[in-house]
Amino acid sequence: MTINVSSSGCLGAAGPDTAELNAEDLTPELLRAWAWHRQGLDGTLAGATSQEVLARAGWARSVGGANPYLTLFARAGIRRDQVDQDVLDLRIHELPTARGCTYVLGREDFAWALSLGKNAEEAFRVLGRLGVDRGEMTLLEEQILHVLSEAEGPMDPKQLKDELGESVRNLGEEGKKKGAATTLPTALGLLQADGRIRRVPVNGRLDQQRYAYALWEPPPGKLGPEDARTELIGRYLGWTGGATLKQSQWFTGFTVAHSRAALAGVGAVEQPTAGGDVLWMLPHDVESLAAFAPPEEEQIQLLAGTDSLVLQRRNSADLFAEEDRYRKVLNSTLALQADLPDHPILDRGRIIGLWQYDPGRARIAYWLFDGATSAARQRIAEVEAWIQEDLGDFRSFSLDSVASRQERIDALDAANG
Repeated sequence: MTINVSSSGCLGAAGPDTAELNAEDLTPELLRAWAWHRQGLDGTLAGATSQEVLARAGWARSVGGANPYLTLFARAGIRRDQVDQDVLDLRIHELPTARGCTYVLGREDFAWALSLGKNAEEAFRVLGRLGVDRGEMTLLEEQILHVLSEAEGPMDPKQLKDELGESVRNLGEEGKKKGAATTLPTALGLLQADGRIRRVPVNGRLDQQRYAYALWEPPPGKLGPEDARTELIGRYLGWTGGATLKQSQWFTGFTVAHSRAALAGVGAVEQPTAGGDVLWMLPHDVESLAAFAPPEEEQIQLLAGTDSLVLQRRNSADLFAEEDRYRKVLNSTLALQADLPDHPILDRGRIIGLWQYDPGRARIAYWLFDGATSAARQRIAEVEAWIQEDLGDFRSFSLDSVASRQERIDALDAANG
């Protein structure tokens, strides 16, 4: 692989005086290994702190599932008790940010990441259709802040509702149909997105969606909208090692115009690949990729289906080798699905199998496409022991249950013979 650099050392759009990787060298196999490396799944984050992992690999998607725990364990060997302590000490925290989705992120990102969440008008739109005016919501927000200011500790929604009484309006059957039974959840969401309150896990765990609320003042440093978008694009390209415009839009929720402005703001360059995609990359990553050599030894990891490696670009199909793309589980072709139906087992960025946790038998049910190597068996045993000791179960999201995944566990067992 070669790279041509202009005499000035500057990188820019493709042309006679710019740095350029040969597209034919950027094969799917190389790009899988490159993303694996950028995500710190190759051992380069061993011993790192929770904050350091999230800064390098990106924010961990949280939907009441165990992904944040496995994100940190897979990359740095961090156990659940340390993660929970980091949450308690506000070194990391779960916040609404890009596209209004919740992620676990490091302290240095709290203030500016909040500014990327849903704005107040968007969050209020549903209530407006139900006859709630903005003044009513503003008053409710102020009352919540007053109640929390006099509380001895965090308060859960029921406690708040009991204390606020008639200030919380019941929106009836029509509200239930629209996902807004009362005005309280929206008010809490607005206050959280504004950084005036924060959610506190009731039992200190990230893999259960039971929260109380407390007053909060995030660290200073909130960026304006344009600077926040530029910051996120720079972080995102660093986390992924390069992504298409469409992939970046899926993660950020930015318009084409906002995306292009942010890409220009970080000096990103376009890089064609052997597969025909055009990746946007940070200039220093172009140079790093030119010198990158994929590891020769197996590097096995079990990840969640919502892990950053998969979710940031939502490109699980690209992580299958060509011969595995059309394998099926329960008559579903793996590479034709936007999101994986099961958790992936990977080797240097390539998906080599799938897994689910079976708490009834305290074991990992898995299917390795080409059979298990000793390295794969060892890593499966390590993750299995970690789930048993630290989590008790491995849920994909808050409502995930043993019954809901039993069919998939049986299908993996059947595929594994």
